[in-house]
Amino acid sequence: MKFTLKDYQDAAVREVLQNMKDAKFFWHQRNRKAAFSLAATTGSGKTVMAAAVFEALMFGNDEHEFEPDPGAVVIWFSDDPSLNEQSKWRLQEASDKLTVSDLITVESSFNREKLEAGKIYFLNTQKLSKTSLLTRGHDPDDPDLEAADGQKIMPDMRAFTIWDTIRNTIEDPDLTLYLVLDEAHRGMKDGGITTATGRPTIVKQLINGSGSTPGIPIVWGISATVQRFNEAMAGMQGRTTMPHVVVDSTLVQASGLLKDTISLDVPDEPGDFETVLLRRGGDKLREISAAWAAYAAEQGDASKVVPLMVLQVPDAPDHKDIGKWLDIIFERFPDLPADCVANVFGEHKTETFGSRTAPYIEPQRVQQDTWVRILVAKNAISTGWDCPRAEVMVSLRAASDKTHITQLLGRMVRTPLARRISGNDRLNAVDCLLPRFNKDTVTAVVNELMAGGDGGEPLPGRRVLINPKEMKPNPAIPEEVWQKLVSLPSQTLPKKQARPVKRLTALAHELAMDALLPDAGKKAHAAMHAVLDAALAKHSEAIKTARQSVLTVEGKTVTASVETQAMTFDDFVEAADYAVIEDAYKRAGRAISPDIATTYAEHLAGRATDAEDDEEALIDAHTTIAAIGLVPGIKIDLEAAAEQLATDWLSQHNDAVRGLSDERQEAYRQIREMSADPLPAEIARPYMWLQPTTAKEPTGKVFELERFDRHLLCDQEGLFPINFNSSWETAVLKAELKREDCIGWYRNPDRGSQDSLGVIYEEAGENRILRPDFVFFVRLADGAIVADLVDPHGDYLADAMPKLKGLAKYAEEHQAHFRRIEAVSKTKTGAFRMLDLTKASVRAEILAASSAEGLYASSVATDYAQ
Repeated sequence: MKFTLKDYQDAAVREVLQNMKDAKFFWHQRNRKAAFSLAATTGSGKTVMAAAVFEALMFGNDEHEFEPDPGAVVIWFSDDPSLNEQSKWRLQEASDKLTVSDLITVESSFNREKLEAGKIYFLNTQKLSKTSLLTRGHDPDDPDLEAADGQKIMPDMRAFTIWDTIRNTIEDPDLTLYLVLDEAHRGMKDGGITTATGRPTIVKQLINGSGSTPGIPIVWGISATVQRFNEAMAGMQGRTTMPHVVVDSTLVQASGLLKDTISLDVPDEPGDFETVLLRRGGDKLREISAAWAAYAAEQGDASKVVPLMVLQVPDAPDHKDIGKWLDIIFERFPDLPADCVANVFGEHKTETFGSRTAPYIEPQRVQQDTWVRILVAKNAISTGWDCPRAEVMVSLRAASDKTHITQLLGRMVRTPLARRISGNDRLNAVDCLLPRFNKDTVTAVVNELMAGGDGGEPLPGRRVLINPKEMKPNPAIPEEVWQKLVSLPSQTLPKKQARPVKRLTALAHELAMDALLPDAGKKAHAAMHAVLDAALAKHSEAIKTARQSVLTVEGKTVTASVETQAMTFDDFVEAADYAVIEDAYKRAGRAISPDIATTYAEHLAGRATDAEDDEEALIDAHTTIAAIGLVPGIKIDLEAAAEQLATDWLSQHNDAVRGLSDERQEAYRQIREMSADPLPAEIARPYMWLQPTTAKEPTGKVFELERFDRHLLCDQEGLFPINFNSSWETAVLKAELKREDCIGWYRNPDRGSQDSLGVIYEEAGENRILRPDFVFFVRLADGAIVADLVDPHGDYLADAMPKLKGLAKYAEEHQAHFRRIEAVSKTKTGAFRMLDLTKASVRAEILAASSAEGLYASSVATDYAQ
């Protein structure tokens, strides 16, 4: 793969491959078809995951212990030819093993007896319609195909219909046909059973069969909303439903692939605000262009982004009106090139808008054709189109077109650099201006966007803000406070399936790339070789036994007497051949890392005596490594050493890494998070937040949020607006601000941004992350700046006790960075009580307790001063 998969992507690929393996067994061994789905929210990288699956299917995957299927054939199917072409392009972009010749678009001239192993064929609904040249001759009731003598003739003297080709492929015992349904929820309405005329849908014909063509053996549906597909599969006869693979949307949002914030600008009152918000849209495009240019100047050309605006117009627009709208935008952003406007109308032709000409552009080309700065569109353009550099949208559609707006915005939620920009909400947001909406009618849009536009569960970490304001660094806050903030230790969420050796080699690659540790890869491998050398000595007897096991094949000979019908079993032992040894070597390589296995084999072979030739030495080395794989303790020692060396290197080069660009720092951050244990992480300095200034009561009444002074980021008046979940969070903030020595405070973001302080805790056997509410900064009498961590949290909540335990462990390790670490709760009596986690006795009580309410009511807690 050209891309490094995110952890959630890698986990999903592992599950899909297991389903593929089981489904192949069911088909070839039990003649039973199978189906399963992959559900992942828009922007999660479904095509990248598919590319990883296809690579493994065709070439194998050592890390996931997946053997290649030499007879694998894939049909990628959707209802949109342009979507297929975009998917084909993305698969090729993501994979370094799938070539152009492996990805085949099935055209009308396609004519083969059967599909070829190792290929991925792209088909769409239109190509399988009754009138398509690919299918004519398949329908026995088609009168156009009857000759004078009653014989059927094929159009263009074609030897096979596409249905014949599919049938022949399915019936070939050496081939395994996989059907991948892109956007699998489409074509599945009402169970995907029939069309309006009563005929089976094309998708249903592929799954269940058509005429003499049986159903495709293995069906994999991919979509953000797979409920329809899953329900349809459950009703299919003779088909096993495999475990469905579901990607956690929390992990997707936390990955940085999706923008955190969607900012909606709507009028505060009814009226005609087109001109006002068009001007504002032009301003936003100018401002975001300047912001990205400044970021690129600071970080380098690799971070260059050229933003564009999507101007969404009604279905039957007056071209003169569009011309006027464009003129307003150009007035606000005069530096825009005159020829930077394009359209994606269904007419597919150059359009004239007033004095301006806008050529048609294919939606999938918009992202890379950076000359386009304003894109004129009508509705959702097309499913599957994405344009991360589309940072601003002005929609002039009516308020009733909520769906069209959310669908188009769904095309704009990917982050331009596939990562979050530390501390800058503006570069992590998309702006949508809705002149024809008002605050009352925008609620449906907000709800859709919070669910990713997919109709699923809300995306944790995503914010949809109405008319937010920018918060920038507070000029009244001393620089020492900022330095104290970024020095506070945060924690990263440890990974379930961390692979320490892979982590070490990945770190070595990055350190060498940045010239921080010359020959880091060689040094990492040499260190692992030393561990394995020591293991050979430590486990010499076990290795000797394991080598013998590798070099011999044991079995039984069964002899049956025809006369007596009796059977006898005789043991046999034979010397293993090269293929057996290599198989054992590969299995060991998967356990200790294929790369380490390769270089360690060369290391061992290089120590061979002159009496051995190179080939014998390498076979002997492979035998030793195969034996190592059979001794469990060696893998444990190797991984422990790899984890420790990676941790040491990260610590040694931490200061140098901080001096690198954001892009390079992101690479190291991901490596830190590959650890199986929580590791300290640094808080990124925030530069700009988008903050709501109003909220809505349950009655629908809108009110202004209370604003507070001394926050590290503020509006132009030096104040910070905030909407708390409970009244006693406000009470805690006001109590802390009353303290004479408090010179600043920080509302710790509750989303997974790098400017947020995280604390690991465990709940129900799962590692989770707590974002304590407040950090307060105090200047002591001697002038030193200290930090107080204060976290109000309800003692009645289900996660209260696990979070307290996590905070206690954090305080045990990091209390030297704080003056106070306090957990505050409002009890049933209305009193505020506090647990002082800087005290060892309090931490001990917390770790031994089972009830948070009991703790706050006991003598361990004290009254919290208000």
